[in-house]
Amino acid sequence: MKKKNFNPQKSQIRLAIVFLIPWVIGFLVFNLYPIVSTVYYSFTKYNLVTKAKWIGFSNFHRMLSDDVFWKSVYNSFYFVIIGVSLQIALSVLSAVLLNMNIKGKSFFRTIYYLPAIVPPVASSLVWMWLLNPQYGLVNSFLRFFNLPQPLWLSSAEWSKPAIILMALWAIGNTMVVYLAAVGDIPKDYYEAMDIDGAGPWTKFWKITWPMLSNVTLFQVINGIIVGFNTFTQSFIVAASSQKGNGSLGGVQNSLMFYAVNIYNEGFRYLNFGYASALSTVMLIGMIIVTALIFKSSKKWVYYGGK
Repeated sequence: MKKKNFNPQKSQIRLAIVFLIPWVIGFLVFNLYPIVSTVYYSFTKYNLVTKAKWIGFSNFHRMLSDDVFWKSVYNSFYFVIIGVSLQIALSVLSAVLLNMNIKGKSFFRTIYYLPAIVPPVASSLVWMWLLNPQYGLVNSFLRFFNLPQPLWLSSAEWSKPAIILMALWAIGNTMVVYLAAVGDIPKDYYEAMDIDGAGPWTKFWKITWPMLSNVTLFQVINGIIVGFNTFTQSFIVAASSQKGNGSLGGVQNSLMFYAVNIYNEGFRYLNFGYASALSTVMLIGMIIVTALIFKSSKKWVYYGGK
């Protein structure tokens, strides 16, 4: 009887398929199916109890006249434009400083990263105490120097800056990525600039910042997606405040971010059809924004392999 020839390539393909099957099943069940079902329910009136009723584009038409929807869009854009910009700037600054040859460098790196591993709920509660208008440490510090003391989370004007401040405290993950990228920049570039008599500021703009552009591309896209999914801080603050009036939107809906609005419509008001429509619009928006950023990246992102 003739033996079959062993084909190592086919064996590797079979092994790869075996390892891929759990991931494919997980993707289909926990990713693709929820996305497809959300798009379907966005065209229905559905309250999770009764059968979904097809209503076409009614949910999307409702958004155009929904003041809460536009408020949530404004709040999310405010957080993304200001918060993500400050997050990237502070992360780059921290990474550059922590890459310097100073005594205790490892200690400072650890201290700067620690806030990133604190659970968001715990950090939100701590910051609510720190930003208390009467007894908080932040206003006590400002009062000591005779500076204005904002109402922070109790004010519609200062609540969003307070949430951004909470987010900036935990930039450890972003900082670590930039720190790795800064350490990967060849030293020869800086030595050549030293010969030309360039200063620190020139080195940063001519070498450091362009070499970090590929990391910045990732951080911008990730920051926009995470920014529009801001939920925990707003939920904890508004739910703990009597001025939230049960809407989880904070004072005058100043903390009604897009993800909070989806949660309100779906799990508080049981308007799952409208909540699905909100989610679908966000999905489409994120795809468009990501595509535009990738298209523009050809003009400002530098890759070392080019």
